[in-house]
Amino acid sequence: MTAVKFYLILSAILTLLSNQFFPLFRESYSFWAVPLVFLGLWLVLIILHILLFVLLILFTSIKKKHSLFAECVFRVMLRYTLPTVVWLARVKINAKGLEKLTDIKKILFVSNHQFDYDPIIIMSAFPDSVISFIGKKDIIEEMPFVAKAMSLLSGFFIDRENDREAAKTIVSAIKCLKESDRSIGLFPEGYCSKTGKIQPIRNGSLKIATKTKVPIAVCVLNNTRAIPKNMFRRKTVIPFKLVDVIMPETYENMTTAELGNVIHEKMETALKEMKNGKH
Repeated sequence: MTAVKFYLILSAILTLLSNQFFPLFRESYSFWAVPLVFLGLWLVLIILHILLFVLLILFTSIKKKHSLFAECVFRVMLRYTLPTVVWLARVKINAKGLEKLTDIKKILFVSNHQFDYDPIIIMSAFPDSVISFIGKKDIIEEMPFVAKAMSLLSGFFIDRENDREAAKTIVSAIKCLKESDRSIGLFPEGYCSKTGKIQPIRNGSLKIATKTKVPIAVCVLNNTRAIPKNMFRRKTVIPFKLVDVIMPETYENMTTAELGNVIHEKMETALKEMKNGKH
């Protein structure tokens, strides 16, 4: 159940309870007062929910390592908040191929990268998966709010321009996968594609899979760059597809370069089909 539906039910209950103190249903103006009270309560609850969610992120420290309890609380809030945010932004996610992912806890999600909202699309498509994303280090300075949300999700910040530091981040992600039942979200192109085309894969990041022997969920999305242009004004349809799940036994004898080529080809083919209306 999304927050929108939950608060609709709660608003109806509160409206009925309010009648015990203020007999709205018995008044001549109840035909307009009751719906007004109901909608008012619903809007207030939605606003309070989002406000609490935003404040939780704002008062988070990126430098501080968060407890597992804090992460669990935030993930519960996120699970109910994301559908509300997506609905308010008038975004419709047209997801396909999700049935390919069975009950696998540890997964490396890889996807093409078109805009900063891409992680929201992936988390919305897989609400039951505990995903920690790897993002560029620049996010800390450029988008501190997003960086704080990432830190609450035990995300990783990678310095793409410093090979030594990037390697340390990859090692941390590998350790995380080995020691917990979480998944890692990765955009192996490294940067957002301004043209929308699949950029070359940074093969070193795929060591996260080869060192942990986890399944790789290859995903493709499109049209996320249109979200800020259309937000709140008109609907934005985001095609999303789980192209394939590459099992460890399939890539165990591959180099990261070979694995990168396989992933790139799958993404490129799926994106072309998506753009041609074959999604």
